[in-house]
Amino acid sequence: MTITADASFEVLPFTRTCRHIWEDGDHVLIGVSPGNSYFSSERITRLAEWATTRFAQVDFVYADLHVDRMFAAFGYTQEHAEKRATKEIKAVRRRILKGVEESGPPQGEIRVRALSEFRDNPVYQLLHRRVLHFLETDDEFRKGCEKMALHFVGSKLPEGESITDGQLQVCFDYMAAELPFFVDTPSILDVPSSVAAYHVKMPLTDLLFARGGGLRATRNQAYAVVRPEAARTAGEHTPAGDTNHAPTERNVNERRAA
Repeated sequence: MTITADASFEVLPFTRTCRHIWEDGDHVLIGVSPGNSYFSSERITRLAEWATTRFAQVDFVYADLHVDRMFAAFGYTQEHAEKRATKEIKAVRRRILKGVEESGPPQGEIRVRALSEFRDNPVYQLLHRRVLHFLETDDEFRKGCEKMALHFVGSKLPEGESITDGQLQVCFDYMAAELPFFVDTPSILDVPSSVAAYHVKMPLTDLLFARGGGLRATRNQAYAVVRPEAARTAGEHTPAGDTNHAPTERNVNERRAA
């Protein structure tokens, strides 16, 4: 189900329910990874301009946990890993703040937060423990996390080598810190509903939004791929099933008046 709202971004809600949550326009969370060239300050500016016209509240959350361990696990010395992580985290925060500032006065509330700011949040702590529990006890979930780890770090491995148990554990810890926001952001941030937005589909999305038992996203949690419209016109692959075009979105002020 594709929503093509304007010339800026294409939106692909993962399920029909995700689309309804998107249309509610309560809250969107945009996760930003350090060292990811996709998130330039110009891209952040466009995302901020675009998101605040469609959502009452917008949160940019950038990863700052286990970043040094990730660098160390994939070839950096501990000292170099710590310095590189500090540099990348500071750089991504600067880019987000600059991008948000240059987006102008927002129509909705907008915040910039580090992932580490939520470590004392009781709901986040509970969800984090649940993620770790399912990593230990649910083979399907663990395999999904392994697939996700290889998806994001496979290119860092020397040709012909497999990921080690130590590298995999660091990846699990990094992902486990982020996954609470893909499961139940509304409870963490006390918002009616929320859309987790990223520019590519996460390998775990199918599992988190499937029916049945196990670790699943709550009913008021949505996921959507949000990418530049130009990516589609340039021939970028559209995920299977995302072929129906939804009506043009209303902006946040139009929804409030409805």
